[in-house]
Amino acid sequence: MRNLNNVPKVIMESKSIGHPINYKWTKKKINKLLDCVEGNEELEKTLMQINHKGSMGLTAALLEWIYWRFTGYSQATHDTQKRIEALWCSINNLEQTNPLLFDTEFEIPANGSVDGALWIALMNVRIIDARYRKGSFFLQNDLVGLVLLAYHITPKRKNFNNWFEQTIIKLTHSHPNPYKNDKLDESDEAIYDSSHEPLISREFFFDPNFNIALKHQKMQFIILLTI
Repeated sequence: MRNLNNVPKVIMESKSIGHPINYKWTKKKINKLLDCVEGNEELEKTLMQINHKGSMGLTAALLEWIYWRFTGYSQATHDTQKRIEALWCSINNLEQTNPLLFDTEFEIPANGSVDGALWIALMNVRIIDARYRKGSFFLQNDLVGLVLLAYHITPKRKNFNNWFEQTIIKLTHSHPNPYKNDKLDESDEAIYDSSHEPLISREFFFDPNFNIALKHQKMQFIILLTI
């Protein structure tokens, strides 16, 4: 995927590339990222407004934010790039890709501020991918941790916030969740078929001229990201 060699302007402006790893990375912070739904219920509700293919596109875009942040700091970013490519392929045709397995023993080596953050990111992506393949009605819930991680490690967080809010507005218009108001089976045994949903591209998330008709829509969400 050649586009992944081109850094999106919004990520460049966030000072993510080559910036010192100076964010807090404590056991308390790690635990909050691993168990992040409590205290972020509004974010969870917001993400539930998006359908499955929109959520998978957002997953790939968020992982790209994390990928660029750690480029040059860890060899694991090469594997991360391959997973971003696989996510985009799975949106186009799920049967062309294999499950994104990662740390099947669940060893949680999350202590390091680089490899630990990447571990949390890739584990979140593994869970989201598994829910997508299963057709889970709760797929969107697992994006919460990925959003908070990308926000936490970004040097200029206001840039990330602005991008995320505008992205959510566009997604709720173009890729709305058809079951967002339904009473869902808490057992998570029901299966949702997303094959009919419209495709989505990387440009949707990173090209400022893409879907320009929605650019001046009134803000519908005020999302306070805290971690």
